[in-house]
Amino acid sequence: MRRPLGVLAGLVSAAALCAPVTAAEATTASETACRVSVAKPRLTGTALKIVSSAARRGCSTSALLRVRIMRAVPGRDPVVKSGATRTGRLRLTLPCARGTYYAVATDYRGATAKSKAVRLTCTPGSGTPTPSPSPTGTSSPTPSSSPTTTPPPGTVGTAEENEVVRLTNAERAKGGCGALKHDPQLRAAAFGHSDDMAKNNYFDHTSRDGRSFTDRIRAAGFTGGTAWAENIAFGQPSAASVVQGWMNSPGHRANIMNCRFNLIGVGAAKNSQGRIYWTQDFAAR
Repeated sequence: MRRPLGVLAGLVSAAALCAPVTAAEATTASETACRVSVAKPRLTGTALKIVSSAARRGCSTSALLRVRIMRAVPGRDPVVKSGATRTGRLRLTLPCARGTYYAVATDYRGATAKSKAVRLTCTPGSGTPTPSPSPTGTSSPTPSSSPTTTPPPGTVGTAEENEVVRLTNAERAKGGCGALKHDPQLRAAAFGHSDDMAKNNYFDHTSRDGRSFTDRIRAAGFTGGTAWAENIAFGQPSAASVVQGWMNSPGHRANIMNCRFNLIGVGAAKNSQGRIYWTQDFAAR
């Protein structure tokens, strides 16, 4: 069985990584480049509201940010909800009506973003994206050990997470890259995202509240840094199988083998069915 993977890289150079859409996502972010991001519409709450959010990041100047939720229909797609703000972040909510929706954000300084379209049926669980498979080979046997949510006092990460760090550093050594240090703030960001995906049944670099991986890293208390990246995966049952899966994918391998990075955080969390969500956060500081 193929297991889904996701890759995201944030580089000062803002050079794009390219990967097959069926294998992994790849994009870039820059600390200094102003950009707009928008989350795909989703259902939330017991009243089943449609929610989407957008944000301006890395922008040195203010601008009006306008967000529109669109409904895909034959002919011209209508705007079903719109809003604007100068605070740099906006969340839109509207009652659910069955259909296919997407969101568009514009900041009137030339930056725009458009989300993927998602079909909502106004029933719990609809609108959750189906992860794309990746060429990682067959599944491995379920390991005897399993990730824990809290590392022992005085350590960074669980035994399973530290095994991912060890195997990642072993691959880097083959390419002449230095070993990555397991950073507590990066680990907190990585585990928080894995745990959120596991509890809320989604697979994406963008959190359900619209945060990017750099937002999560900063929120975990990580300061400074010149470059960042993130790898995610779902369903691989062991540290060895997930690292091998990442190494078999060009975009994920590029993050692992980037000698510029010197810090890493690894988070592993299980969903209610016992399947593991994995996150690697990288940084150069």
